[in-house]
Amino acid sequence: MADDSEWMKLPIDQKCEHKIWKARLNGYEEALKLFQRIEDEKSPEWGKYLGLVKRFVTDSNAVAQLKGLEAALAFIENAHVAGKTTGEVVSGVVCKVFNQPKARAKELGSDICLMYIEIEKAEVVQDELIKGLDNKNPKIVVTCLETLRKALCEFGSKIITLKPVVKVLPKQFESREKAVRDEAKSLAVEIYRWIRDALRAPLQNINSVQLKDLEEEWVKLPTTAPKQTRFLRSQQDLKAKFEQHQAAGGDDADGDNEETEVAQVDPYELLEAVEILSKLPKDFYEKIEAKKWQERKEALEAVETLTKNPKLENGDYGDLVRALKKVIGKDANVMLVAMAAKILAALAAGLRKKFGTYAGLVVPTILEKFKEKKPQVVQALQEAIDAVFLTTTLQNISEDVLSVMDNKNPSIKQQASLFLARSFCRCTPSTLPKSVLKPFCAAFLKQVNDSAPEVRDAAFEALGTAMKVVGEKAVNPFLTDVDKLKLDKIKECADKVELVGKKGGGGVEKKEKPAAKAPVEAPAKPSGPPKKAPPAKAAGPPKKGKPASAPSAKSKKGPDAKEFVETELSLEVCEEKAAAVLPASCMQLLDSGNWKERLASMEEFQRAVEQMDKSEMPCQALVRMLAKKPGWKETNFQVMQMKLHVVGLIAQKGLFSKTSALVVLDGLVDKVGDVKCGSNAKEALTAIGEACSLPWIAEQVVSLAFAQKNPKNQAETLNWLANAMKEFGFAGINVKAFINNVKTALGATNPAVRTSAIALLGVMYLYMGAPLRMFFEDEKPALLQQINAEFEKMQGQSPPAPFRGAKKAGAEEEGDAAEEEEVDGGPGDIMDLLPRTDISDKITYDMVTKISDKNWKVRKEGLDEVVAIISEAKFIQPSIGELPMALKGRLNDSNKLLVQQTLNILQQIATAMGPSLKQHVRNLGIPVITVLGDSKANVRAAAMTTLNAWVEQTGMKEWLEGEDLSEELKKENPFLRQELLGWLAEKLPTLRTVPSDLMLCLPNLYACLEDRSGDVRKKAQDALPTFMMHLGYEKMVKATGKLKPASKDQVVGMLEKARALMPAKPAAPGKAAASKPASSAPAAKQASAPARNQSPSEDFSDPEPKPDTKKSKPAGPAAKKGVVGKKPPVKAGVKDEEDRSGPLFILVPNAKEQRIKEEKGLKILKWNFMTPRDEYVEQLKTQMSTCLPRWLQDELFHFDFQRHVKAIGAMIEHLEPECEAVISCLDLVLKWFTLRFFDTNTSVLMKVLEFLKLLFIMLSRKNYQLSDYEASSFIPYLILKVGESKDVVRKDVRAILTMLCKVYAASKVFPFLMDGTKSKNSKQRSECLEELGCLIENFGMNVCQPTPAKALKEIAIHIGDRDTTVRNAALNTVVAVYNTCGEQVFKLIGNLSEKEMSMLEERIKRSAKKTPAPSTKPERPQREQPTNPNATFLRKPAQEEVPNKLNQARAQNAHLEQSSPSIPKEFQLDLDVFENNHTFASEIPDLVQHKLDEVLEPVMIPERKIRPVSPHFDDIHNSTASTINFVISQVASGDINTSIQALAQIDEVLRQADKAEAMSGHIDQFLIATFMQLRLIYNTHMADDRLDKKDIFKLYSCIIGNMLSLFSMESLAREASMGVLKDLMHGLITLMLDSRVEDIEDGQQLIRSVNLLVVRVLEKSDQTNILSALLVLLQDSLISTAGSPMFSELVMKCLWRMIRFLPQTINSINLDRILLDVHNFMKVFPKEKLKQLKSDVPHRTLKTLLHTLCRLTGSKILDHMSMIENRNESELEAHLRRVVKHSVNLSGLKSDKNTEKGALRSDDKVIKAKVSDILSEIFKKIGSKENTKEGLTELYEYKQKYSDADLEPFLRNTSQFFQSYVERGLRMIESEREGKGRIQTSTVIPQHSTDSYLPGSSAVPISSNGEDLNAAAYYERLKILRQRRGLENSTPEEDRPPLSSLRPSVASSTDMLHSKLSQLKESREHFQQEQTHSHSPTRSSSPASNLDDLKKRLERIKSNRQ
Repeated sequence: MADDSEWMKLPIDQKCEHKIWKARLNGYEEALKLFQRIEDEKSPEWGKYLGLVKRFVTDSNAVAQLKGLEAALAFIENAHVAGKTTGEVVSGVVCKVFNQPKARAKELGSDICLMYIEIEKAEVVQDELIKGLDNKNPKIVVTCLETLRKALCEFGSKIITLKPVVKVLPKQFESREKAVRDEAKSLAVEIYRWIRDALRAPLQNINSVQLKDLEEEWVKLPTTAPKQTRFLRSQQDLKAKFEQHQAAGGDDADGDNEETEVAQVDPYELLEAVEILSKLPKDFYEKIEAKKWQERKEALEAVETLTKNPKLENGDYGDLVRALKKVIGKDANVMLVAMAAKILAALAAGLRKKFGTYAGLVVPTILEKFKEKKPQVVQALQEAIDAVFLTTTLQNISEDVLSVMDNKNPSIKQQASLFLARSFCRCTPSTLPKSVLKPFCAAFLKQVNDSAPEVRDAAFEALGTAMKVVGEKAVNPFLTDVDKLKLDKIKECADKVELVGKKGGGGVEKKEKPAAKAPVEAPAKPSGPPKKAPPAKAAGPPKKGKPASAPSAKSKKGPDAKEFVETELSLEVCEEKAAAVLPASCMQLLDSGNWKERLASMEEFQRAVEQMDKSEMPCQALVRMLAKKPGWKETNFQVMQMKLHVVGLIAQKGLFSKTSALVVLDGLVDKVGDVKCGSNAKEALTAIGEACSLPWIAEQVVSLAFAQKNPKNQAETLNWLANAMKEFGFAGINVKAFINNVKTALGATNPAVRTSAIALLGVMYLYMGAPLRMFFEDEKPALLQQINAEFEKMQGQSPPAPFRGAKKAGAEEEGDAAEEEEVDGGPGDIMDLLPRTDISDKITYDMVTKISDKNWKVRKEGLDEVVAIISEAKFIQPSIGELPMALKGRLNDSNKLLVQQTLNILQQIATAMGPSLKQHVRNLGIPVITVLGDSKANVRAAAMTTLNAWVEQTGMKEWLEGEDLSEELKKENPFLRQELLGWLAEKLPTLRTVPSDLMLCLPNLYACLEDRSGDVRKKAQDALPTFMMHLGYEKMVKATGKLKPASKDQVVGMLEKARALMPAKPAAPGKAAASKPASSAPAAKQASAPARNQSPSEDFSDPEPKPDTKKSKPAGPAAKKGVVGKKPPVKAGVKDEEDRSGPLFILVPNAKEQRIKEEKGLKILKWNFMTPRDEYVEQLKTQMSTCLPRWLQDELFHFDFQRHVKAIGAMIEHLEPECEAVISCLDLVLKWFTLRFFDTNTSVLMKVLEFLKLLFIMLSRKNYQLSDYEASSFIPYLILKVGESKDVVRKDVRAILTMLCKVYAASKVFPFLMDGTKSKNSKQRSECLEELGCLIENFGMNVCQPTPAKALKEIAIHIGDRDTTVRNAALNTVVAVYNTCGEQVFKLIGNLSEKEMSMLEERIKRSAKKTPAPSTKPERPQREQPTNPNATFLRKPAQEEVPNKLNQARAQNAHLEQSSPSIPKEFQLDLDVFENNHTFASEIPDLVQHKLDEVLEPVMIPERKIRPVSPHFDDIHNSTASTINFVISQVASGDINTSIQALAQIDEVLRQADKAEAMSGHIDQFLIATFMQLRLIYNTHMADDRLDKKDIFKLYSCIIGNMLSLFSMESLAREASMGVLKDLMHGLITLMLDSRVEDIEDGQQLIRSVNLLVVRVLEKSDQTNILSALLVLLQDSLISTAGSPMFSELVMKCLWRMIRFLPQTINSINLDRILLDVHNFMKVFPKEKLKQLKSDVPHRTLKTLLHTLCRLTGSKILDHMSMIENRNESELEAHLRRVVKHSVNLSGLKSDKNTEKGALRSDDKVIKAKVSDILSEIFKKIGSKENTKEGLTELYEYKQKYSDADLEPFLRNTSQFFQSYVERGLRMIESEREGKGRIQTSTVIPQHSTDSYLPGSSAVPISSNGEDLNAAAYYERLKILRQRRGLENSTPEEDRPPLSSLRPSVASSTDMLHSKLSQLKESREHFQQEQTHSHSPTRSSSPASNLDDLKKRLERIKSNRQ
């Protein structure tokens, strides 16, 4: 038992690992209870058991183990950290629990596994259970199988991955143990429930008896889909749904959803891939070529057996596929053809996507073979081509299918259409885009009119299927020429397709298809010759694609939207119609012989047309009349001009058809070149273009012009067309139709025609881009040069927005039309227009054999032939026969020259084939990637070039689909890996979406992260962020699950880093803008108005577009590309720029803050580098895209430095007008300029510096202060340039550094310069040292960071530098320090060698000689204000041309100074001192004595008096911020006099209400300077015996006076931040405790002033900040053992005071922040630790604070813990909850009992009855004469205590006079108390003592009726009385007492300096005489002397009142 008692005392966790089993059992029991009791899943308690849980489950004692398992289960269920233990615990359960005989143990073990799955650890559990299946103990195997079955049954197949389970299942059926076999069977039945027939294939090889048993079990299973019944923690929403569903009795609605989900398991995924290539018969390839068909059949049968495996291993099946293809294409035996087709189908099914490479090879052959009539062959071919289709995409095989669509053989056409119909069924609208569908529809429309009914039906079926898949709206544009009968047939087919489409399953579809076809065929009748062919002619043959759809793009559905068509009318009919609408005289005179009559008739004609209604206007008749003799041969130009004008009018006003147009076009073209009539003719053509569409009229006009011989007409026609294209846009234009005419024009003899043709090409280039040039490759070099020059001109311009176009299209179709055009006119389409040659017949068998020859020379010949063929063809069709396979072989040729030649051929093919190259990516593109693994760098480089050339044509999608890429990455070739990863890292960020197959690359990417080669690892890390931008962080982390633990941790770490660097996805192209072309046209038009050649200044000066641009900007890229969207055939190369007018800098609100946040959060790279890497440049480019227009960005990031110069020029011009926007993106601008510092070009550098000088001038004028973020990313790089070899650059950089100090604190610039002195560049070192000297000279010692001593030691090191200039600079800097702080410099610089010390002393002596006395030479060159951009520092010769700002100020104000009366120089700003040297001692200015006795005068309202302000101040106010910065920087000066001067100047500002606000924004800065000065006095001055203590006292007084002024203004006081207040309080309390202060004369008084100041700080500061500051200060003081215990005591006294005022201040306090501080305090000092402190006061203070907060806010306090991260672990929450519970019973605080002195000290729980008794008692007292005062006091205290007490009932029945008396009395008491509270220092410390703040020995109990207190109290009362009498109510703000009216002791620092008590007594009479003239009536003098006086005055005022 003794043992027992020993272990009973141990804590639970130690019991759990005790060696005695009983102890462990007891431990487990207690742990179980504990686990069930802990509510917080994140409690730290759980952490103790992390390492023990495995012991719980593996306990060797069976009894203890059972209890341990229960405890473990509770732990896993409740602990947040349980997931970390999964692996070890489950492994322990499998080995040590599943073999136990007790069923309960196994059950608990199984539950533990399931619980781990529930907390999201399914993968780990499953792995451990599957490992358990290999255990030799059958019990363990059975339990593992059972647990897997339970898991699957409860969690379902989505959470339990079935593939690994199915893989090991067959092995379990072979076990000797019956129990194992039975359990395996149960598991198989369960799996079948979830995946149905997908399980059959993997289990087909088990024992047939077992299989039969299984089949029987399977049949019994219900057909309804199973449902998940247990849910993961993350699936709580599903759980809730499931429970609702159960409660509702489970209707079947959900069942359907589930079914579809369950059906998704793909049997293919569960299968193991089989390798068959090695198992092919050795003689297969010989046999397949054998002459006997039996041998060929044997070979095929052998392969057929192998391909029966449902999943095949990837490999090179090229030879096998070619052999099969040959059988299908050439074999005469149809049985073998069918067999080969079946094998192909099986191969495609077994390989799936991996077969895609060979699809292009076999599809053409299969299609050609459809000419075979035998059903079994056709069926086999259908199955084969369907299986092949599933391995590739429609795009890849579209060319092959289209090529057979017009085959002569109807069977081929029919089967091709049926194949497409089946394929469409498997497509979705996204995989069947319009670009793919369009050519197919064109082919189907031909077949619809075919003579063979089966072809027609197949075409209808295909069209119907397409319509079903993509919708009627998408197909209709292609069916514009189809008559209604056929359209109905297509719709009928579409309706029938429905069944197949819905099924979606593969097999069903094939079987149903022929059935669906039969009924269609039956009713079809031959439809005779095609009727619709001729109308289609007008638009050109459909092959052209674009013209065919040109009319349809504009005209959609409905008769009104259709193009207006009319038949040709005879002349007679026309005359009749015209006569009906025209005046008779007009008709008669049209063909008069007299031109004047003809002119008159034309005028009548025009008037008639103008008045006609659109519907009534017979356009054709009217134009026919105009064409009547003389018609277009009219000789009089005036008549002709009228005629042309009327044609335009008719076209604009009437329904003008193409028929009408054809009547006039000939005449118009004839007059285009006419000097007088040309412009009218062009206007008429444009009007007709609007009526009949530009594409049509353009084709007509150009052909008419070139049918004539007149060169003038030809030239002008081309000019008109060029202009029309700009006006109408390029949509629908048939380029091919023009090209030949343009070529003719280019060859014309007339130069005007050639010029016009080139100009037209320039306009077309705007829209088409580079592909246009391809049409003219064959032209003469001279002409090509001209064309190129024209294209060059257009480079970089964006096409203007179209503003004309057919008006006929209804508004509702606008969107469609634009979409249509988009499809029609992409760059790809322009590539389609190029005439391509079919070279497949030139790729002969001999050539392919040559390329594969054994002799390398023969191989080279073959390759040379290929080069020749492609060069000759220029543009080729995608069908290139056997060439791909032949070239693929050459890519791994042993001769590297041939490999390179092959790569060059592939580049050539890419250019020649264009976008159709996509279909060759699998078989030719991927092998190029393999070449990236070559050992020779030049071969790799060639491969990379080829790869990029291909990607340019194909896009990336094809490359990322399938497993090819991951297979390549798998190869352990370091070259291949690093090249491929580098390539992916470059390409992925440019993509918006990627195929999901990219996931397959992850395992190999992770392998690369641990590759042996450092380069591979580096590239893999670089690629991580680019993968992550597409796949997402979560998926990538999930993919690490399969890695070894060590690797996993490493990889997850890298993923974390990559997450921060992840690039943003590129924005979507402007679809939105494109779909509404009309809306933005006017805007675009306006934007494009300014002529291109305007100078930037003209361009930008126009303020009109500004608001526009700003508004549209945030809309992002979509808005920007709006203009482009309207002109679909935008050329790929031309940037979609905006116009160059409008602002350069765009103001994006809060963007800078966002960037700062992102950089802090490491989401983007920190701007910190030795030389800028690409990723920095790219990041900057991305960030700038929102702030700058596109064109400027292109200039800024151009490789040509001249572009940079141009861009900077533009920026300089916009700097001033757009200064706000510049500031909003200042960080980016500065970053860009840092990049330029790394350029070597001087002209750029000079331009950069010019801009920067102007920039900093603008910033200082705007009083902008750089943020640290901006400064740190710019200044270090600027300092690099200080070391530039060129003087002119250095000079400019120094000038910029000077200006920098105006917009960034000099003390912050200092460390950057210090870093610059460490450079290897001696020039940089010397310049930085010079600059440091200037800073010290100008700003005093306080700029030295981190401390003067450290800084100077580093500077002094350079005195020993090898370089003379560096040595001199270092010496000069130290001399500057000497000039500032005298001999102290020798202390600061530390030990120097003798030599260095002598150099320094010598230099100091010399400098002393040089410095002239200030008095003798007042006009010494003053240090220039750095307003001049070229200004250098003091030591450089001063630049005379820049007048000093202060001098200007003085000049302007000279007359002011003369005329103004002498201004009392209390704190006047002495500009000479401020501007020149600050080192000479300056006396504090004399002070005006103020008179108080005017108080005795009879009361009169004082008139407003405005204190004159020192005249200089206003002028300096212009650059107030920089002036204040400067003065503040001097407050912390090491020189006492300098500091006093600065303080005096600041005090003058603070004392004038109108000036005081200038300090706003500088408060923190000022307070920092102040406490630095306090620290300096404490540490340095007080210890320095050489200094006069009076000076120190003077400085102290100034500081405290300033502070009192500052903290009497609440608005300014509230600006002080928490950190600054903390340091300030630290400084003040330290000063109060400084015993040395008492030794100074009047030290006591000083300490009392500090005391008062502390009270003021506590009252006036931001209450949250000061409370926070005190808490942190207390925490620091308790931690540090060095400080005096008195310090923390005083901090606590301050806290008590704060607590006391909490009821008043609670609403202004941010409780969340305070609670966070308390939480942090309690973290450092938990309850136990606090109690261990010597004093219990800290503990009590904290408790009191929390109790007060709880009392004031109640339970709401618990809502204010939002800032505490894991609040559940916080001791604070528990404490607050306790307090809130108890505080229900309490309504006051104990501390009140000690602090308040009222009669109401009874219990806080006052019952209502009692309340009324007390109040009645009080009011009685108030009513009685004797006790009035006492009653009022009690009432006041009662109200203070029960702020919500209702006095209304007691006052209701009293008189109005009594009520106002009570109110007045309460107000008086309140103000009296406030006055006391403010001055009565003891009240700060409510609880513990009545001592003042003073330290022990010198404590003066001010509260004990001391004189001081009374003086202050009387003063307060005096003030109140004056207010009562209306004396001070109207006192304007300007009359505020100058420093502070509440200074009983050191009332103002200046009083302290120049007045002793004796002087005051002497000057009393003097005051009384002049009291009325005083302008500062309430300045208090020393209270001791004035005490009796005050008392007398008070009495007098009281008697007056009575």
